Amino acid sequence: MLVILVSFAFGFGLALARIGLPPMVGFLIAGFAYNMAGLAPPAGLDTIANLGITLLLFSIGLKLDVRGLLKAEIWSGATTQMLFSIAFMCGAFLLVREAFGASLLDVSMGTILLLSFAFSFSSTVFAVKVLEDKGDMSALYGRIAIGLLIMQDLFAVLFLSLTAGKIPSIWALGLIGLPLVRPVLYRLLDLAGHGELFVLSGLFIALGLGAELFSLVGMKADLGALVVGVLLAGYHRASELSYALFSFKELMLVGFFLSIGMTGLPTMEMLLAAFLLCLLLPFKTGIYYFVISLFGLRARTNLFASLTLTNYSEFGLIVAAIAVGQGLLSSEWLMIAAMAVSISFALSAPLSMHAEHVYRLMQGWLCKFERKTCHPLDAPIDPGSVRAMVIGMGRIGMGAYDELLKTYSEDDICGVEHNPSRVDSNRAQGRNVLLGDACDTDFWLKLRKDLNLEIVILAMPKHQGNMFAARQLLNYEIECRIAAIAHYQEEVEELSRIGVCSAFNMYERAGAGLVRIAFESCKLPEYPSRQGGESEGFAEDETKPVLS
Repeated sequence: MLVILVSFAFGFGLALARIGLPPMVGFLIAGFAYNMAGLAPPAGLDTIANLGITLLLFSIGLKLDVRGLLKAEIWSGATTQMLFSIAFMCGAFLLVREAFGASLLDVSMGTILLLSFAFSFSSTVFAVKVLEDKGDMSALYGRIAIGLLIMQDLFAVLFLSLTAGKIPSIWALGLIGLPLVRPVLYRLLDLAGHGELFVLSGLFIALGLGAELFSLVGMKADLGALVVGVLLAGYHRASELSYALFSFKELMLVGFFLSIGMTGLPTMEMLLAAFLLCLLLPFKTGIYYFVISLFGLRARTNLFASLTLTNYSEFGLIVAAIAVGQGLLSSEWLMIAAMAVSISFALSAPLSMHAEHVYRLMQGWLCKFERKTCHPLDAPIDPGSVRAMVIGMGRIGMGAYDELLKTYSEDDICGVEHNPSRVDSNRAQGRNVLLGDACDTDFWLKLRKDLNLEIVILAMPKHQGNMFAARQLLNYEIECRIAAIAHYQEEVEELSRIGVCSAFNMYERAGAGLVRIAFESCKLPEYPSRQGGESEGFAEDETKPVLS
Protein backbone atom coordinates (compact mmCIF):
# COMPACT_ATOMS: atom_id res chain seq x y z
CA MET A 1 0.00 0.00 0.00
CA LEU A 2 2.84 2.37 0.83
CA VAL A 3 4.39 1.94 -2.63
CA ILE A 4 1.01 2.66 -4.25
CA LEU A 5 0.51 5.78 -2.11
CA VAL A 6 3.99 7.10 -2.95
CA SER A 7 3.29 6.44 -6.64
CA PHE A 8 0.00 8.36 -6.43
CA ALA A 9 1.74 11.26 -4.64
CA PHE A 10 4.61 11.43 -7.13
CA GLY A 11 2.39 11.09 -10.21
CA PHE A 12 -0.17 13.72 -9.23
CA GLY A 13 2.50 16.03 -7.76
CA LEU A 14 4.54 15.89 -10.96
CA ALA A 15 1.45 16.43 -13.15
CA LEU A 16 0.32 19.50 -11.20
CA ALA A 17 3.86 20.92 -11.09
CA ARG A 18 4.07 20.68 -14.88
CA ILE A 19 1.04 22.93 -15.30
CA GLY A 20 2.35 25.55 -12.90
CA LEU A 21 0.58 24.56 -9.66
CA PRO A 22 2.46 23.73 -6.46
CA PRO A 23 3.03 19.97 -5.96
CA MET A 24 1.06 20.19 -2.69
CA VAL A 25 -2.15 20.54 -4.72
CA GLY A 26 -1.22 17.32 -6.49
CA PHE A 27 -0.69 15.61 -3.13
CA LEU A 28 -4.18 16.65 -2.04
CA ILE A 29 -5.69 15.24 -5.24
CA ALA A 30 -3.60 12.09 -4.81
CA GLY A 31 -5.16 11.59 -1.38
CA PHE A 32 -8.67 11.87 -2.82
CA ALA A 33 -7.81 9.55 -5.72
CA TYR A 34 -6.26 6.98 -3.40
CA ASN A 35 -9.37 7.08 -1.21
CA MET A 36 -11.76 6.84 -4.15
CA ALA A 37 -9.86 3.78 -5.38
CA GLY A 38 -10.97 2.06 -2.19
CA LEU A 39 -7.46 1.58 -0.82
CA ALA A 40 -6.76 1.60 2.92
CA PRO A 41 -4.44 4.33 4.29
CA PRO A 42 -1.02 2.96 5.35
CA ALA A 43 -0.46 2.60 9.08
CA GLY A 44 1.31 5.58 10.62
CA LEU A 45 0.27 8.14 7.99
CA ASP A 46 -1.39 10.33 10.62
CA THR A 47 1.80 10.21 12.71
CA ILE A 48 3.85 11.36 9.73
CA ALA A 49 1.32 14.14 9.02
CA ASN A 50 1.45 15.37 12.63
CA LEU A 51 5.24 15.24 12.57
CA GLY A 52 5.26 17.42 9.45
CA ILE A 53 3.09 20.07 11.11
CA THR A 54 5.25 20.01 14.26
CA LEU A 55 8.46 20.49 12.27
CA LEU A 56 6.83 23.22 10.18
CA LEU A 57 5.97 25.22 13.31
CA PHE A 58 9.48 24.59 14.67
CA SER A 59 11.03 25.95 11.46
CA ILE A 60 8.72 28.99 11.62
CA GLY A 61 9.90 29.60 15.17
CA LEU A 62 13.54 29.46 14.03
CA LYS A 63 12.88 32.40 11.70
CA LEU A 64 10.43 34.30 13.90
CA ASP A 65 11.13 37.78 15.22
CA VAL A 66 8.99 37.98 18.38
CA ARG A 67 9.29 41.75 18.39
CA GLY A 68 7.56 41.77 15.02
CA LEU A 69 4.42 40.22 16.55
CA LEU A 70 4.13 43.19 18.89
CA LYS A 71 3.74 45.58 15.97
CA ALA A 72 0.27 47.06 15.52
CA GLU A 73 -0.15 45.77 11.98
CA ILE A 74 0.30 42.21 13.28
CA TRP A 75 -1.55 41.76 16.58
CA SER A 76 -4.31 44.30 15.98
CA GLY A 77 -4.53 43.40 12.31
CA ALA A 78 -5.00 39.70 13.08
CA THR A 79 -7.62 40.43 15.72
CA THR A 80 -9.55 42.81 13.45
CA GLN A 81 -9.40 40.36 10.55
CA MET A 82 -10.71 37.51 12.71
CA LEU A 83 -13.67 39.57 13.93
CA PHE A 84 -14.55 40.82 10.44
CA SER A 85 -14.16 37.38 8.86
CA ILE A 86 -16.26 35.63 11.50
CA ALA A 87 -19.02 38.23 11.12
CA PHE A 88 -18.95 37.93 7.31
CA MET A 89 -18.94 34.11 7.27
CA CYS A 90 -21.70 33.99 9.86
CA GLY A 91 -23.83 36.34 7.74
CA ALA A 92 -23.17 34.27 4.61
CA PHE A 93 -24.17 31.00 6.33
CA LEU A 94 -27.36 32.53 7.73
CA LEU A 95 -28.25 34.02 4.32
CA VAL A 96 -27.83 30.66 2.56
CA ARG A 97 -29.86 28.88 5.25
CA GLU A 98 -32.75 31.33 5.08
CA ALA A 99 -32.73 31.75 1.28
CA PHE A 100 -32.22 28.13 0.21
CA GLY A 101 -33.18 26.15 3.31
CA ALA A 102 -29.90 24.19 3.17
CA SER A 103 -30.22 21.12 5.37
CA LEU A 104 -26.49 21.15 6.10
CA LEU A 105 -26.96 24.51 7.85
CA ASP A 106 -29.97 23.42 9.88
CA VAL A 107 -27.94 23.81 13.08
CA SER A 108 -27.85 26.06 16.12
CA MET A 109 -26.46 29.60 16.13
CA GLY A 110 -23.53 28.39 18.24
CA THR A 111 -22.61 25.87 15.55
CA ILE A 112 -22.87 28.58 12.86
CA LEU A 113 -20.41 30.67 14.86
CA LEU A 114 -18.13 27.65 15.20
CA LEU A 115 -18.12 27.10 11.43
CA SER A 116 -17.51 30.81 10.83
CA PHE A 117 -14.56 30.68 13.23
CA ALA A 118 -13.12 27.65 11.41
CA PHE A 119 -13.32 29.23 7.94
CA SER A 120 -11.93 32.59 9.07
CA PHE A 121 -8.41 31.11 9.25
CA SER A 122 -5.85 30.89 6.46
CA SER A 123 -3.40 28.05 6.02
CA THR A 124 0.03 28.43 7.61
CA VAL A 125 1.30 25.32 5.81
CA PHE A 126 0.22 26.61 2.40
CA ALA A 127 1.46 30.19 2.91
CA VAL A 128 4.89 29.12 4.15
CA LYS A 129 5.28 26.71 1.23
CA VAL A 130 4.33 29.35 -1.34
CA LEU A 131 6.61 31.98 0.23
CA GLU A 132 9.50 29.52 0.39
CA ASP A 133 9.01 28.55 -3.25
CA LYS A 134 9.00 32.23 -4.25
CA GLY A 135 11.92 33.09 -1.95
CA ASP A 136 9.82 35.80 -0.27
CA MET A 137 9.91 34.64 3.37
CA SER A 138 11.92 37.73 4.31
CA ALA A 139 9.97 40.15 2.09
CA LEU A 140 7.83 42.70 3.93
CA TYR A 141 4.55 41.25 2.67
CA GLY A 142 5.78 37.74 3.55
CA ARG A 143 6.67 38.80 7.09
CA ILE A 144 3.25 40.44 7.49
CA ALA A 145 1.46 37.34 6.19
CA ILE A 146 3.43 35.02 8.47
CA GLY A 147 2.89 37.35 11.44
CA LEU A 148 -0.88 37.32 10.90
CA LEU A 149 -0.81 33.52 10.58
CA ILE A 150 1.21 33.13 13.78
CA MET A 151 -1.39 35.20 15.63
CA GLN A 152 -4.12 33.04 14.11
CA ASP A 153 -2.23 29.94 15.28
CA LEU A 154 -2.18 31.36 18.79
CA PHE A 155 -5.95 31.86 18.63
CA ALA A 156 -6.25 28.29 17.36
CA VAL A 157 -4.14 26.88 20.19
CA LEU A 158 -6.29 28.77 22.72
CA PHE A 159 -9.46 27.35 21.14
CA LEU A 160 -8.10 23.80 21.07
CA SER A 161 -7.01 24.06 24.70
CA LEU A 162 -10.50 25.18 25.73
CA THR A 163 -12.32 22.54 23.67
CA ALA A 164 -9.98 19.75 24.75
CA GLY A 165 -11.75 19.75 28.09
CA LYS A 166 -8.54 19.58 30.09
CA ILE A 167 -6.77 22.25 32.09
CA PRO A 168 -2.98 22.50 31.80
CA SER A 169 -1.06 20.95 34.67
CA ILE A 170 0.29 23.11 37.47
CA TRP A 171 3.70 22.12 36.13
CA ALA A 172 2.95 24.17 33.03
CA LEU A 173 4.00 27.22 35.04
CA GLY A 174 7.54 25.87 34.89
CA LEU A 175 7.59 26.53 31.14
CA ILE A 176 8.13 30.20 32.00
CA GLY A 177 11.71 29.22 32.81
CA LEU A 178 12.43 27.80 29.35
CA PRO A 179 14.48 30.85 28.26
CA LEU A 180 16.98 29.90 30.98
CA VAL A 181 17.90 26.72 29.10
CA ARG A 182 18.74 28.63 25.93
CA PRO A 183 22.55 28.44 26.55
CA VAL A 184 22.21 24.67 26.98
CA LEU A 185 20.43 24.39 23.63
CA TYR A 186 23.13 26.47 21.97
CA ARG A 187 25.77 24.18 23.43
CA LEU A 188 23.95 21.06 22.21
CA LEU A 189 23.87 22.40 18.66
CA ASP A 190 27.59 23.22 18.80
CA LEU A 191 28.48 19.77 20.13
CA ALA A 192 26.44 18.11 17.36
CA GLY A 193 28.74 19.43 14.64
CA HIS A 194 27.45 19.63 11.07
CA GLY A 195 26.46 16.09 10.05
CA GLU A 196 23.66 13.71 10.91
CA LEU A 197 24.02 14.50 14.63
CA PHE A 198 23.09 18.09 13.86
CA VAL A 199 19.84 16.98 12.19
CA LEU A 200 19.09 14.68 15.13
CA SER A 201 19.77 17.48 17.59
CA GLY A 202 17.12 19.58 15.81
CA LEU A 203 14.61 16.71 15.94
CA PHE A 204 15.38 16.14 19.62
CA ILE A 205 14.85 19.80 20.51
CA ALA A 206 11.66 20.14 18.40
CA LEU A 207 10.02 16.85 19.34
CA GLY A 208 11.50 16.08 22.74
CA LEU A 209 12.02 19.37 24.50
CA GLY A 210 9.28 21.16 22.57
CA ALA A 211 6.32 19.00 21.58
CA GLU A 212 6.60 16.22 24.17
CA LEU A 213 7.38 18.50 27.12
CA PHE A 214 4.37 20.73 26.39
CA SER A 215 2.18 17.67 25.91
CA LEU A 216 3.23 16.26 29.30
CA VAL A 217 2.03 19.39 31.10
CA GLY A 218 -1.28 19.52 29.23
CA MET A 219 -0.30 22.09 26.61
CA LYS A 220 -0.57 21.80 22.81
CA ALA A 221 2.41 19.88 21.45
CA ASP A 222 2.67 22.01 18.28
CA LEU A 223 2.85 25.15 20.42
CA GLY A 224 5.84 23.63 22.19
CA ALA A 225 7.69 23.14 18.90
CA LEU A 226 6.98 26.75 17.96
CA VAL A 227 8.19 28.07 21.33
CA VAL A 228 11.53 26.20 21.33
CA GLY A 229 12.05 27.32 17.75
CA VAL A 230 11.62 30.93 18.88
CA LEU A 231 14.17 30.29 21.69
CA LEU A 232 16.76 29.33 19.07
CA ALA A 233 15.84 32.08 16.59
CA GLY A 234 18.54 34.49 17.76
CA TYR A 235 21.37 31.93 17.54
CA HIS A 236 23.79 32.14 14.63
CA ARG A 237 23.18 28.47 13.71
CA ALA A 238 19.39 28.78 13.58
CA SER A 239 19.30 29.25 9.80
CA GLU A 240 21.68 26.30 9.36
CA LEU A 241 19.37 24.12 11.46
CA SER A 242 16.33 25.21 9.45
CA TYR A 243 18.13 24.30 6.24
CA ALA A 244 19.25 20.92 7.65
CA LEU A 245 15.67 19.98 8.57
CA PHE A 246 14.15 21.35 5.36
CA SER A 247 14.05 18.13 3.30
CA PHE A 248 12.88 16.03 6.24
CA LYS A 249 10.09 18.51 7.00
CA GLU A 250 9.02 18.64 3.35
CA LEU A 251 8.75 14.85 3.18
CA MET A 252 6.63 14.71 6.34
CA LEU A 253 4.31 17.42 5.00
CA VAL A 254 3.56 15.24 1.97
CA GLY A 255 1.94 12.86 4.44
CA PHE A 256 -0.16 15.72 5.82
CA PHE A 257 -1.54 16.73 2.41
CA LEU A 258 -2.23 13.10 1.52
CA SER A 259 -4.09 12.54 4.78
CA ILE A 260 -6.45 15.45 4.06
CA GLY A 261 -7.79 13.69 1.00
CA MET A 262 -8.39 10.44 2.88
CA THR A 263 -11.07 11.67 5.26
CA GLY A 264 -13.92 10.12 3.23
CA LEU A 265 -15.71 9.90 -0.12
CA PRO A 266 -17.44 13.10 -1.26
CA THR A 267 -20.96 13.40 -2.66
CA MET A 268 -22.18 15.94 -5.21
CA GLU A 269 -23.92 17.91 -2.45
CA MET A 270 -20.70 18.10 -0.46
CA LEU A 271 -18.74 19.13 -3.56
CA LEU A 272 -21.27 21.88 -4.32
CA ALA A 273 -21.05 23.16 -0.74
CA ALA A 274 -17.24 23.23 -0.98
CA PHE A 275 -17.37 25.21 -4.25
CA LEU A 276 -19.84 27.68 -2.73
CA LEU A 277 -17.47 28.21 0.18
CA CYS A 278 -14.67 28.94 -2.26
CA LEU A 279 -16.85 31.57 -3.96
CA LEU A 280 -16.52 33.51 -0.70
CA LEU A 281 -12.70 33.66 -0.99
CA PRO A 282 -12.62 37.02 -2.86
CA PHE A 283 -14.52 38.58 0.06
CA LYS A 284 -11.97 37.07 2.45
CA THR A 285 -9.19 38.60 0.34
CA GLY A 286 -10.97 41.95 0.51
CA ILE A 287 -11.13 41.78 4.31
CA TYR A 288 -7.39 41.07 4.50
CA TYR A 289 -6.65 43.90 2.07
CA PHE A 290 -8.79 46.38 4.00
CA VAL A 291 -7.26 45.46 7.37
CA ILE A 292 -3.64 45.54 6.16
CA SER A 293 -4.17 48.83 4.30
CA LEU A 294 -5.20 50.53 7.56
CA PHE A 295 -1.53 50.64 8.58
CA GLY A 296 -0.28 52.70 5.65
CA LEU A 297 1.25 49.93 3.56
CA ARG A 298 1.45 50.34 -0.19
CA ALA A 299 -1.11 48.76 -2.52
CA ARG A 300 1.41 46.21 -3.80
CA THR A 301 2.33 45.04 -0.31
CA ASN A 302 -1.35 44.84 0.67
CA LEU A 303 -2.27 42.80 -2.39
CA PHE A 304 0.66 40.37 -2.18
CA ALA A 305 0.01 39.65 1.50
CA SER A 306 -3.74 39.27 0.90
CA LEU A 307 -3.31 36.87 -2.04
CA THR A 308 -0.94 34.73 0.05
CA LEU A 309 -3.73 34.40 2.63
CA THR A 310 -6.54 33.74 0.13
CA ASN A 311 -7.30 30.18 1.21
CA TYR A 312 -8.92 28.14 3.93
CA SER A 313 -6.88 26.54 6.68
CA GLU A 314 -6.31 22.94 7.65
CA PHE A 315 -7.39 24.23 11.06
CA GLY A 316 -10.93 24.19 9.66
CA LEU A 317 -10.60 20.41 9.46
CA ILE A 318 -9.56 20.24 13.11
CA VAL A 319 -12.51 22.38 14.23
CA ALA A 320 -14.87 20.30 12.10
CA ALA A 321 -13.48 17.08 13.59
CA ILE A 322 -13.97 18.43 17.13
CA ALA A 323 -17.53 19.56 16.34
CA VAL A 324 -18.37 16.18 14.76
CA GLY A 325 -16.92 14.37 17.77
CA GLN A 326 -19.07 16.43 20.14
CA GLY A 327 -22.20 15.92 18.03
CA LEU A 328 -22.47 19.59 17.03
CA LEU A 329 -22.06 18.89 13.30
CA SER A 330 -22.93 16.11 10.91
CA SER A 331 -19.98 14.09 9.61
CA GLU A 332 -20.55 15.54 6.12
CA TRP A 333 -18.99 18.83 7.25
CA LEU A 334 -15.64 17.12 7.74
CA MET A 335 -15.54 16.18 4.04
CA ILE A 336 -16.85 19.60 3.01
CA ALA A 337 -14.07 21.30 4.98
CA ALA A 338 -11.45 18.98 3.43
CA MET A 339 -12.63 19.70 -0.11
CA ALA A 340 -12.97 23.45 0.53
CA VAL A 341 -9.38 23.56 1.84
CA SER A 342 -8.13 21.57 -1.17
CA ILE A 343 -9.98 23.67 -3.75
CA SER A 344 -8.88 26.91 -2.05
CA PHE A 345 -5.24 25.76 -2.33
CA ALA A 346 -5.71 25.04 -6.04
CA LEU A 347 -7.25 28.49 -6.60
CA SER A 348 -4.84 30.41 -4.40
CA ALA A 349 -1.60 28.88 -5.70
CA PRO A 350 -1.63 30.45 -9.19
CA LEU A 351 -2.83 33.78 -7.77
CA SER A 352 0.08 33.87 -5.33
CA MET A 353 2.64 32.76 -7.91
CA HIS A 354 1.45 35.40 -10.43
CA ALA A 355 0.74 38.15 -7.90
CA GLU A 356 2.94 40.61 -9.82
CA HIS A 357 0.79 40.21 -12.95
CA VAL A 358 -2.41 40.60 -10.90
CA TYR A 359 -1.02 43.78 -9.34
CA ARG A 360 -0.17 45.29 -12.71
CA LEU A 361 -3.71 44.65 -13.92
CA MET A 362 -5.23 46.28 -10.81
CA GLN A 363 -2.54 48.85 -9.99
CA GLY A 364 -4.43 51.94 -11.14
CA TRP A 365 -7.54 51.05 -9.17
CA LEU A 366 -5.77 49.80 -6.02
CA CYS A 367 -3.48 52.82 -5.72
CA LYS A 368 -6.54 55.06 -5.31
CA PHE A 369 -7.08 53.49 -1.88
CA GLU A 370 -3.53 54.00 -0.58
CA ARG A 371 -3.22 56.13 2.53
CA LYS A 372 -1.42 59.45 2.26
CA THR A 373 1.08 58.52 4.98
CA CYS A 374 3.23 55.49 4.15
CA HIS A 375 4.39 52.95 6.72
CA PRO A 376 8.14 53.47 7.51
CA LEU A 377 8.98 49.89 6.48
CA ASP A 378 7.22 50.34 3.16
CA ALA A 379 8.46 53.83 2.31
CA PRO A 380 10.70 54.51 -0.73
CA ILE A 381 14.36 53.66 -0.14
CA ASP A 382 16.72 56.60 -0.48
CA PRO A 383 20.40 55.83 0.27
CA GLY A 384 21.36 59.44 -0.40
CA SER A 385 24.24 60.51 -2.63
CA VAL A 386 26.36 57.41 -2.12
CA ARG A 387 28.89 56.35 -4.74
CA ALA A 388 29.53 52.81 -3.50
CA MET A 389 27.10 50.19 -2.20
CA VAL A 390 27.70 46.81 -0.58
CA ILE A 391 24.74 44.42 -0.68
CA GLY A 392 24.99 41.73 1.98
CA MET A 393 26.70 42.87 5.20
CA GLY A 394 27.97 39.56 6.52
CA ARG A 395 31.67 38.94 7.13
CA ILE A 396 32.62 39.39 3.48
CA GLY A 397 30.39 42.42 3.09
CA MET A 398 31.85 44.07 6.20
CA GLY A 399 35.36 43.45 4.89
CA ALA A 400 34.45 44.92 1.50
CA TYR A 401 32.84 47.97 3.17
CA ASP A 402 35.95 48.63 5.29
CA GLU A 403 38.19 48.22 2.25
CA LEU A 404 36.13 50.77 0.32
CA LEU A 405 36.79 53.29 3.08
CA LYS A 406 40.35 53.49 1.74
CA THR A 407 38.95 54.96 -1.47
CA TYR A 408 35.67 56.64 -0.49
CA SER A 409 34.58 58.77 2.44
CA GLU A 410 32.09 57.45 4.97
CA ASP A 411 29.29 59.50 3.41
CA ASP A 412 29.96 57.92 0.00
CA ILE A 413 29.38 54.29 1.08
CA CYS A 414 26.20 52.46 1.97
CA GLY A 415 25.55 48.86 2.99
CA VAL A 416 22.29 46.90 2.50
CA GLU A 417 21.33 43.99 4.77
CA HIS A 418 18.04 42.08 5.25
CA ASN A 419 18.77 40.83 8.78
CA PRO A 420 17.67 43.47 11.35
CA SER A 421 20.09 42.29 14.07
CA ARG A 422 22.98 42.41 11.61
CA VAL A 423 21.94 45.91 10.57
CA ASP A 424 22.02 47.01 14.22
CA SER A 425 25.42 45.37 14.72
CA ASN A 426 26.92 47.13 11.68
CA ARG A 427 25.47 50.47 12.70
CA ALA A 428 26.91 50.04 16.18
CA GLN A 429 30.34 49.68 14.53
CA GLY A 430 29.84 52.96 12.66
CA ARG A 431 28.83 51.65 9.23
CA ASN A 432 26.05 53.24 7.17
CA VAL A 433 23.71 50.27 6.60
CA LEU A 434 20.11 50.21 5.37
CA LEU A 435 17.58 47.49 6.15
CA GLY A 436 16.44 45.90 2.89
CA ASP A 437 16.23 42.59 1.07
CA ALA A 438 17.90 42.77 -2.34
CA CYS A 439 16.39 39.37 -3.20
CA ASP A 440 12.92 40.92 -3.03
CA THR A 441 11.54 42.62 -6.13
CA ASP A 442 9.88 45.15 -3.84
CA PHE A 443 13.29 46.44 -2.69
CA TRP A 444 14.19 47.46 -6.24
CA LEU A 445 10.77 48.96 -6.87
CA LYS A 446 11.19 51.21 -3.81
CA LEU A 447 14.85 52.08 -4.47
CA ARG A 448 15.47 55.55 -5.87
CA LYS A 449 16.62 55.14 -9.47
CA ASP A 450 18.58 58.41 -9.97
CA LEU A 451 21.56 57.21 -7.94
CA ASN A 452 25.14 58.26 -8.74
CA LEU A 453 26.60 54.86 -7.99
CA GLU A 454 30.07 54.03 -9.27
CA ILE A 455 30.38 50.50 -7.88
CA VAL A 456 28.11 47.89 -6.29
CA ILE A 457 29.56 44.91 -4.41
CA LEU A 458 27.24 41.87 -4.28
CA ALA A 459 28.36 39.99 -1.16
CA MET A 460 25.31 37.87 -0.39
CA PRO A 461 26.08 34.25 0.55
CA LYS A 462 23.81 32.62 -2.07
CA HIS A 463 24.70 32.75 -5.74
CA GLN A 464 21.07 33.05 -6.88
CA GLY A 465 20.64 36.11 -4.66
CA ASN A 466 23.63 37.82 -6.26
CA MET A 467 22.38 36.86 -9.72
CA PHE A 468 18.95 38.32 -8.98
CA ALA A 469 20.40 41.59 -7.65
CA ALA A 470 22.73 41.91 -10.63
CA ARG A 471 19.82 41.45 -13.05
CA GLN A 472 17.80 44.12 -11.25
CA LEU A 473 20.69 46.59 -11.43
CA LEU A 474 20.94 45.96 -15.16
CA ASN A 475 17.15 45.98 -15.76
CA TYR A 476 16.73 49.35 -14.06
CA GLU A 477 19.76 50.66 -16.01
CA ILE A 478 21.61 51.80 -12.89
CA GLU A 479 24.95 52.70 -14.44
CA CYS A 480 27.75 51.38 -12.25
CA ARG A 481 30.40 48.68 -12.08
CA ILE A 482 29.14 45.46 -10.49
CA ALA A 483 31.38 43.06 -8.59
CA ALA A 484 30.15 39.85 -6.99
CA ILE A 485 31.43 36.92 -4.98
CA ALA A 486 31.11 33.32 -6.19
CA HIS A 487 31.89 29.88 -4.84
CA TYR A 488 32.57 27.97 -8.05
CA GLN A 489 34.02 28.67 -11.47
CA GLU A 490 30.68 28.05 -13.20
CA GLU A 491 29.14 30.74 -10.98
CA VAL A 492 31.88 33.16 -12.05
CA GLU A 493 31.09 32.41 -15.68
CA GLU A 494 27.34 32.82 -15.12
CA LEU A 495 27.81 36.21 -13.47
CA SER A 496 30.11 37.34 -16.27
CA ARG A 497 27.57 36.34 -18.93
CA ILE A 498 24.87 38.64 -17.56
CA GLY A 499 27.22 41.64 -17.38
CA VAL A 500 28.96 41.56 -13.98
CA CYS A 501 32.36 43.14 -14.59
CA SER A 502 34.20 41.33 -11.76
CA ALA A 503 33.25 37.96 -10.33
CA PHE A 504 35.39 36.94 -7.37
CA ASN A 505 35.90 33.21 -6.71
CA MET A 506 36.31 33.18 -2.91
CA TYR A 507 37.96 29.79 -2.56
CA GLU A 508 40.28 30.25 -5.52
CA ARG A 509 41.45 33.71 -4.42
CA ALA A 510 41.63 33.06 -0.68
CA GLY A 511 44.85 31.07 -1.13
CA ALA A 512 46.52 33.95 -2.97
CA GLY A 513 45.35 36.35 -0.27
CA LEU A 514 46.73 34.09 2.46
CA VAL A 515 50.17 34.07 0.83
CA ARG A 516 50.12 37.86 0.52
CA ILE A 517 49.22 38.27 4.19
CA ALA A 518 51.95 35.80 5.13
CA PHE A 519 54.58 37.82 3.26
CA GLU A 520 53.38 41.07 4.83
CA SER A 521 52.94 39.90 8.42
CA CYS A 522 56.03 37.64 8.62
CA LYS A 523 58.28 40.29 7.03
CA LEU A 524 59.40 37.96 4.28
CA PRO A 525 61.06 39.30 1.13
CA GLU A 526 58.89 41.44 -1.07
CA TYR A 527 55.84 39.62 -2.41
CA PRO A 528 56.64 38.65 -6.02
CA SER A 529 54.59 40.16 -8.79
CA ARG A 530 52.18 37.74 -10.36
CA GLN A 531 53.04 36.88 -13.93
CA GLY A 532 50.52 34.50 -15.41
CA GLY A 533 47.30 32.70 -14.64
CA GLU A 534 45.50 35.80 -13.46
CA SER A 535 41.72 36.03 -13.78
CA GLU A 536 40.79 38.95 -15.91
CA GLY A 537 39.31 41.99 -14.29
CA PHE A 538 40.97 41.69 -10.86
CA ALA A 539 43.07 44.41 -9.33
CA GLU A 540 46.24 43.80 -7.30
CA ASP A 541 44.54 44.15 -3.91
CA GLU A 542 41.34 42.25 -4.66
CA THR A 543 42.00 39.51 -2.13
CA LYS A 544 41.98 41.90 0.82
CA PRO A 545 38.22 42.27 1.29
CA VAL A 546 37.91 38.51 1.69
CA LEU A 547 40.52 38.33 4.40
CA SER A 548 39.56 41.50 6.25
